[in-house]
Order: sequence, then structure tokens, then C-alpha cells
Amino acid sequence: MKSKSRTEIHFRSEAFNNSEPKDYFINECCFGDDVCRWLILRLRSRGFSTADEPGQEDFGWYFTFHAGEADHSFVIGLSHGDTPGDTFWRGWLERDHGFFGSLFGGREKGILQVACDAIHHALAGSEQIHSISWHIPDDLNDELIGAPHPSVQSR
Repeated sequence: MKSKSRTEIHFRSEAFNNSEPKDYFINECCFGDDVCRWLILRLRSRGFSTADEPGQEDFGWYFTFHAGEADHSFVIGLSHGDTPGDTFWRGWLERDHGFFGSLFGGREKGILQVACDAIHHALAGSEQIHSISWHIPDDLNDELIGAPHPSVQSR
């Protein structure tokens, strides 16, 4: 069986806005701009080149950064757990392959481990972040299990 990469991260933090919609949000649920700005600063302090500002999606935010000779995007939004009031941040990595590459599934292909590790170390190195788990996208079994680090191999 082919090993799959853990490119999706879940974590909890009370340090970022998760309840007050801003007037510049596309939708009221578009939280995550402050998480992106914080991560941009953390990655830059570790020598990674990043976008100056995050971009907005209809569900959250993203930013680009360069890691391991390739451009990647980190996308993040606020997710809700099983009980009322239970929220967590859900982010994932994508590879930047341009418009046509994205049309043909290129975003999920070629994500480098160094990019996953960069996001992991930026988050895990802060006392403001807890309950980190890495997941294999679209793997329902892994959704329940997760791993403490992106380099943990799947079954």
C-alpha cells in the first residue's frame, strides 16, 4: 500500500479571533487572517520567504511561502467540533502549480516535507498553540487518529 502524506493540520488556540466577524470578511465565518499574519512572521523569522499579506477565501484565509525549492500555500479556516462551542483551526498545505496545474489536481501533488515541517515547527514552537494533530486529507480513518508530527508515516 502506498504511503500517504500528512498535509492537513488541526490545532487549538485561544490566541486568535474565532468569534468576531470583521467587516472585511467575505463571509461571517472567514476567520484566520490573524493566524496567517502570525504564521507569516514566524516563518520569516526562520528564513522562509512568504507573501506579504494573506489572501481570503470564502471560508478562511491562505498565504504562500517558499520551501525546498518550491512554492506552497497554507490554507486555514475555523472548524467546529462535535459539541457546541468546540472550535479548532484546520489548515492544509497545497503546492502552487499555476492555474492549469491547479485545474488538474496539482495542488495536492508534490507537497514537500520541508513545507509541512516548517508549518509544524512554527506552530509547535509556541505556547499559544496546543492539541496539534496532522492528518491525511480525505482519509476518514486518519481523521479520528491523526499524528503529532507530519512525518509520521501512515499505515
